[in-house]
Amino acid sequence: MTSQKNHEALDVNEAIKQSEAFFVKYKKRLIAGAAIVLVVVGGVIAYIYGYSKPREDKAQELLGVVTQQFLINQDYEKALKGEGKVAGLLKIIEKYSGTDAGNLARYEAGLCYYHQGKLKEAIAQLQEFDAQNDQTVSAQATAALANCYAGNKQLNEAVDAFKKAAKLTDVPALASEYLLQAGLILESQNKTDEALAIYQQIKKDYPAAPLCSQQPQNGVVLDAMIDKYIERTTK
Repeated sequence: MTSQKNHEALDVNEAIKQSEAFFVKYKKRLIAGAAIVLVVVGGVIAYIYGYSKPREDKAQELLGVVTQQFLINQDYEKALKGEGKVAGLLKIIEKYSGTDAGNLARYEAGLCYYHQGKLKEAIAQLQEFDAQNDQTVSAQATAALANCYAGNKQLNEAVDAFKKAAKLTDVPALASEYLLQAGLILESQNKTDEALAIYQQIKKDYPAAPLCSQQPQNGVVLDAMIDKYIERTTK
């Protein structure tokens, strides 16, 4: 019994490591996505004059400074707390709640906490972030939350979040990767049938994704990666 428990624990840890590795692989894309949204966020404010417009403009200005001075350089502590006269993300969240820039600051704060290993704080920020179903940040933020759940060993929540992230993106490569992470976690929980169903879904819904493409190597065409996952979970 002890041996079985140890084996299961190792499987869970391996799934978490792969999930974290995926997040690190796409870290620059996540931060870049936030920076891109910063440029256009002014176009989706709820009010265009009066009290709302000046607050939104100021929040955007402050968030831009944080992004340029700290986030791009991955100085997560200064990005969160600021330095000197530069307000950090936490201050922007506190002072400019209700603005799009203040909302985006939550997403960026979640990323900062994640990279510091402060998973509970990251989860708290990302759960409060309103993704608003846009195609630029929604999937990225949801996948970031999924990775935080996985790292915190909230595995059921991680699976659900990865599935949701896959639905929020129209990029086959990302959608298939998100679903793969969900499948790996399900395997670690010995939910083989559920994992198999996800792998089969990947192959069916995303045939053009790298996971589903045969790869030539040394003159030999190798089977698609997804086929290996399907094979090992087929009884």
